[in-house]
Amino acid sequence: MSTVWHQARRAARMNPSIIREILKVTEKPGVLSMAGGLPSADTFPVEALKSACDAVLSKNAKEALQYAASEGFAPLREWVAAKVAELGIRASADQVLITNGSQQGLDLVGKVLCDAGAPVAVETPTYLGALQAFTPYEPIFTSLASDGEGVRPEAFARLPHDAPGTRFAYLLPNYQNPTGRVMSAARREAVVAAARQAGVPIVEDNPYGDLWFDEPPPPALSSLWPEGSLYLGSFSKVLTPGFRLGYIVAPSELYPKLLQAKQAADLHTPGFNQRVVHEVIKNGFLDQHVPSIRARYKANRDAMAAALQQHLPAGCEWQSPQGGMFFWIRLPEGFDAMALLESAVQAGIAYVPGAAFYAHQPDPRTLRLSFVTLTPDLITEGVAILGRVLKDALVGVAEPTP
Repeated sequence: MSTVWHQARRAARMNPSIIREILKVTEKPGVLSMAGGLPSADTFPVEALKSACDAVLSKNAKEALQYAASEGFAPLREWVAAKVAELGIRASADQVLITNGSQQGLDLVGKVLCDAGAPVAVETPTYLGALQAFTPYEPIFTSLASDGEGVRPEAFARLPHDAPGTRFAYLLPNYQNPTGRVMSAARREAVVAAARQAGVPIVEDNPYGDLWFDEPPPPALSSLWPEGSLYLGSFSKVLTPGFRLGYIVAPSELYPKLLQAKQAADLHTPGFNQRVVHEVIKNGFLDQHVPSIRARYKANRDAMAAALQQHLPAGCEWQSPQGGMFFWIRLPEGFDAMALLESAVQAGIAYVPGAAFYAHQPDPRTLRLSFVTLTPDLITEGVAILGRVLKDALVGVAEPTP
């Protein structure tokens, strides 16, 4: 008798990341990729990490290579608590949980807060990885009306209030993935007031907040409502994603369950990685390192903004981001970014179609471009290719149907 594997109901809700699938395509020679949300490898502080590895193995090898506390390396948690204080978030190290990237933080949030059939509110559009993390726990997504500054405050009044009630609103206020938009200080205050009025907690995800170009973003949403907010951060964009280090700053009443979920998932985040990162950052290294990343990314942003203006056909819409890694493009009426992707890759350029970033009613005319992994010259070349693909397709869109 053959073995039959019966998969859990949640397994049917798991879907591959379109971004990861597209990245496979971009490995073809000659394709300029603006698809992945990858930080520039040229920003990785290799020498500092080498020195830190040597220092950790020289001074604390046995401890670094042993099992570790589920909460995380205590000095690193203390560093995080001091870091978020700069954003206006008052929290102790006892509220900090070190995770395997902020993506694991999203999974733990889903595991602890989501029930089958319970509403979860998300921006329009929102981070695809969050939708992937929450979906297996079977929530019902509610899309919050959004504009160029993010979620609109009045959207909270329309959220479901009947039992079980909206569990949380997932928000990215700083240089959002995928749109690059940032909330103003006034919008943040209005959003938090609306969320409090509606009784909907906030899960604030901030992987890009340090990547500002001209001025830092306003204080964190979590600083305005500490007891009603959970904050996610990451070291991936300011050091290296390969160490897979992120963190949650949670209200004290929620922390124990997140810790238990973490223990069940992987016992702890690798202690060696945590100690190496702490060795690098403990004496202010990021104060010198991150400005160099900002300068590089700003130059790339400017190159892409100029290239889009020069090469994209009339009718395309975008905003120049004030930080982060992405441009969000809306194509003219009649275009479908997914349908055009194959032609674009054949021509030598890859992007991410925007439809995957919507919980409901995807806009097929949208696409995301990353500007941080290519040089300014290659950005200009890639956008020129994209412009030619769109102009060729525009002829087909304009032709009457026989």
